Amino acid sequence: MKKALPTYLSLATFLIMGYSYGQIGEERLILDKQREPEVNKIDKKKTSVERIKNYPPEEKNAVPIEYQIENVPAISDFKTSLIQGRDITPTIKQDYKNNYFRIGYGNYARILADGNLSAALDEKTDVGLDMHFLSTDGLKKLYPWNSSASDAKIGGYLNSYAEKGKFNLSADYGFKDYNYYGIYAMQPDSGIDLTQKTNVIGVRGHYDFYSNEILNDARLETGFLSDHFDAKESHISAGINLSKHGVALGGEEFLLNADLGLGVESLSNEFLLASRSENKLVNLAITPSITLARGESYLRLGAGFDFLSSQYSTVNTPGSTNDKTYWFPQGELLIAAAPEFKFFAGVRGGVHIHSYADMLEENPFLLSDQQTKSTIEKYHVYFGLKGDLLENLKYEFKGGFGKLLDAQYFRANSLLDNNYTLNRSAYNFANTFSAAYSDADLSEVTLQVQYFPFANLALDALVEYQKYKLPDGMQIYYKPEVVSSLGGRYTLLDNKLDLGARILLSSARYTNAFTIGSEPADPMQEAMRYTWTQVENEKLEGFVDMNVSAEYRIHKNFSIFALGNNLLNNNYQQFKGYKVLGAQVMGGVKIIF
Repeated sequence: MKKALPTYLSLATFLIMGYSYGQIGEERLILDKQREPEVNKIDKKKTSVERIKNYPPEEKNAVPIEYQIENVPAISDFKTSLIQGRDITPTIKQDYKNNYFRIGYGNYARILADGNLSAALDEKTDVGLDMHFLSTDGLKKLYPWNSSASDAKIGGYLNSYAEKGKFNLSADYGFKDYNYYGIYAMQPDSGIDLTQKTNVIGVRGHYDFYSNEILNDARLETGFLSDHFDAKESHISAGINLSKHGVALGGEEFLLNADLGLGVESLSNEFLLASRSENKLVNLAITPSITLARGESYLRLGAGFDFLSSQYSTVNTPGSTNDKTYWFPQGELLIAAAPEFKFFAGVRGGVHIHSYADMLEENPFLLSDQQTKSTIEKYHVYFGLKGDLLENLKYEFKGGFGKLLDAQYFRANSLLDNNYTLNRSAYNFANTFSAAYSDADLSEVTLQVQYFPFANLALDALVEYQKYKLPDGMQIYYKPEVVSSLGGRYTLLDNKLDLGARILLSSARYTNAFTIGSEPADPMQEAMRYTWTQVENEKLEGFVDMNVSAEYRIHKNFSIFALGNNLLNNNYQQFKGYKVLGAQVMGGVKIIF
């Protein structure tokens, strides 16, 4: 009975956790502990060899740990960029295998198929292939027109270990086929064509030197996108980091590290709809820094110098080049008073180029005609406390404020013309969005916790508050102030049964919207035309989204799984007019080899 007590307590904790609340943006805390990280499948395969080969060496392990937020959409949303959702099936390190194939089926005619195949060419080289497909018939009971969506992606990678460093090459192709189904102000025929499709190709190369003697690492990333309406975009980013680390000062009590980052980024896109926008941006970045370290404590001082050249033109506006030079403060102080309490504070800034491909990942219902400007983070001051309590509790509390130039958000579009007809293009029902930009002051507070009460149970929680203050008291759209998440992974029955849960919560968000009417086009004639009135600051209610998963290993090479998404059955809207799938249940089989 005493031996069973920890198992019962773990199960009770897991079930109680399932009724708590959570978030739409998940913050991932990188831990000192040797635990399996939550990463996408293709990324996980690329890191598996590093662990086996004890990579990176001690020089790389001395680099300070970074804490970063990754925004993750709600897994119950079936919009194209979100249709994959989050596969929250827990990963069990001791039973981890690279090669598998999984297939499942659920309500809303959801079909899932994915897998991974990897092999070692020799002791220093391995290759792999990752595949994923997910489709749904959509919300046939809520929308008379087509709301189906499908998402497919295939990628491959190569890891090679040379004498002086490790080389990684990866490439992938993604295809998305979905519909602009969020029509709320008109009632077109059920057979109307609302199709949008995107094709994305990405190639990435990275070489990481084992030692930080002058050459640290080099990278090259390229991306190419096209869509159903003949938009085209290319995005190229390259960089090299030069370093000299481990210079002893004061009898080796202090260590001095010097770094110099050099980078270039180029974005070019062309649209053939509406205003026929064209965007061209090139940014050169230089980031020198020095770090003085003593034990786990350190002081890093540096700066960022960016040279940004941008050009924007439309069919009616000739393009003109805008060249600007920016200087940004860079620095961070970490005082490791004890493993339980580490105080940190710093300041950062930089240039962030918004690509059409990146914006589609956040909002797939964009009009295929966008201005892709750069957001300038003039400065962002942050401070906080983090630590490791009792070796099984990780926490981080962080606050900050900053100044943004051209902060990017989304606004809803009206009709593109007033012709009195429902025989319109897929994007011409006031059912698309465009990127908008405004200067803003940003304040934020974040609390995240990871707790490991037992070896087979891991719990995590996140609460994040972000407040944008725009000029003249304007409301920023599609930026909820509070998002939070509560999740966990639990294994039992000698690791044969894996359970997972993720509860997401988002506060309300705001949008503009349109009401559409009609009037005579000419008082002397019977012809009619559409008119519309814009409503500002319309509120989209917040939501709670509960998701669970389970996988049972019948055999070491065979298991069955079940997934449940949005189990509270709430057809909430992340974007005006676009309701998400209700409660979803899927079951399937998985073969491991």
